[in-house]
Amino acid sequence: MQPFAGTSLIDLVIAATLLEWVVLSLLWKRRRTGLAPLALSLTLLPGLCLMLAVRSAMLGLPWYSVALLLSASGITHMIDVKKRWTR
Repeated sequence: MQPFAGTSLIDLVIAATLLEWVVLSLLWKRRRTGLAPLALSLTLLPGLCLMLAVRSAMLGLPWYSVALLLSASGITHMIDVKKRWTR
């Protein structure tokens, strides 16, 4: 049996990303250092959506669920870039 068969590796990466999100949010609340919660969310959400799209494709879910997650990733990425863009 392989240690990372099926979606277990991507599940591990998703869990690590969610843990990072929680830890960094708690640091912000306690110390007010690092990224504010909205900026942190806009930074991590596109990658999380991409990982969920990969997981969905690996599980053989319908194409529209993968397309929806890819679209969500692109939209959140565009929002993040627009928010950071300087004139």
